[in-house]
Amino acid sequence: MADKEGSISGLTEAEAKEFHGIFTTSFIAFTVIAIIAHVLVWMWRPWLPGPRGYTELMDGVATAATYLT
Repeated sequence: MADKEGSISGLTEAEAKEFHGIFTTSFIAFTVIAIIAHVLVWMWRPWLPGPRGYTELMDGVATAATYLT
């Protein structure tokens, strides 16, 4: 039969606290890295068009195409 004194996960309280600490730390680290990556991508190429809309993007593509040919 199931042990009534243990937890559902099978971890002791100390093990559960240790796991929670590691999980929390790694989640915060992942979130910080993701935020930094999003900021860097935004600086490289904004997701929203500028005042002239996406025509600015097409102008850049046309300019790049002339250099490649």
